[in-house]
Amino acid sequence: MVIFNSSITTVLYIARRGPQPTPCRGCSSLFPPGEAPAPTRTRLVAAAVGIGACTAGSQMGQGLWRVARNQQLQHQGYSGQSYLSREHGRRITTNSISNASHRKQAQGGIDIYHLLKTRKSKEQEGFINLEMLPPELSFTILSYLNATDLCLASCVWQDLANDELLWQGLCKSTWGHCSIYNKNPPLGFSFRKLYMQLDEGSLTFNANPHEGVNYFMSKGILDDSSKEIAKFIFCTRTLNWKKLRIYLDGRRDVLDDLVTLHNFRNQFLPNALREFFRHIHAPEERGEYLETLITKFSHRFCACNPDLMRELGLSPDAVYVLCYSLILLSIDLTSPHVKNKMSKREFIRNTRRAAQNISEDFVGHLYDNIYLIGHVAA
Repeated sequence: MVIFNSSITTVLYIARRGPQPTPCRGCSSLFPPGEAPAPTRTRLVAAAVGIGACTAGSQMGQGLWRVARNQQLQHQGYSGQSYLSREHGRRITTNSISNASHRKQAQGGIDIYHLLKTRKSKEQEGFINLEMLPPELSFTILSYLNATDLCLASCVWQDLANDELLWQGLCKSTWGHCSIYNKNPPLGFSFRKLYMQLDEGSLTFNANPHEGVNYFMSKGILDDSSKEIAKFIFCTRTLNWKKLRIYLDGRRDVLDDLVTLHNFRNQFLPNALREFFRHIHAPEERGEYLETLITKFSHRFCACNPDLMRELGLSPDAVYVLCYSLILLSIDLTSPHVKNKMSKREFIRNTRRAAQNISEDFVGHLYDNIYLIGHVAA
């Protein structure tokens, strides 16, 4: 049965599309049950294939256009089958070209590998020869070695590992200040030899501090001056802190110059106290030496922050009281033997009782710093 004056292919095409996912809104909402209009040819075909009546006409129009288009392509020799075969052939050609290019790149990589491999002689196999590199690059690589590894490297690359710049960097990175750095080097001076003397002197200091300082002076490394000794201690991290405490307890002039080297400007009081005790370790027990350290710190802190002292109304004596309070609070909060920890309110009350001119907010910030960061003299 032919519905339109067209080929049966149109009807079959529409039937193959099957039902649409959404029904026609006009067919289901505009016409209540029992009042649908009389069936037309378009609605009959729509009912047969299960689509909405309003969209059937447009779909049939699309089917007719595609039939005409297929007939036009068949006349021109571009049928769907030939088009697919041409597309398949084009993809095969593209893949073959791509695979050929990949093989060419892989072959090029193999050629480069063989080229680099053939340039290596048997003597160059293993670790790279630093003498074949530019001097700047060789020195940069060797600068990451410590003294022991650099001595071992000198067995292979003697000219490079014995360079004075490398040993000078090792000396100044470990011992930041020495009097000999600012002097004209004597005849036959060598930074490698100086490193050995500094290492020997540090070991001697850690055994007997007074003999260690005398060793440095005898070799011309340090001048017999309290300021030079203080700078040497301030810039050196290889000295034993227990022996250093013994030495500073006997040399108060060196201790005064060492405290002067600290700069506490614009630092919060607990943080400045931590930095101070990082260079000058606090004794393990209370005594005259601890009182001396806190007194010197209080005067130095006030000298570095004159504006803050005037704003808060603090004096060196008030800073001294605060430092002692911070040390006691640190012990109370960090010691596992203390069961009942001091509260913030108790700390504020006790501190303001000792120093009445201190504001409550400032003392509260001191407590928060110790509670969050930890001991000031750890």
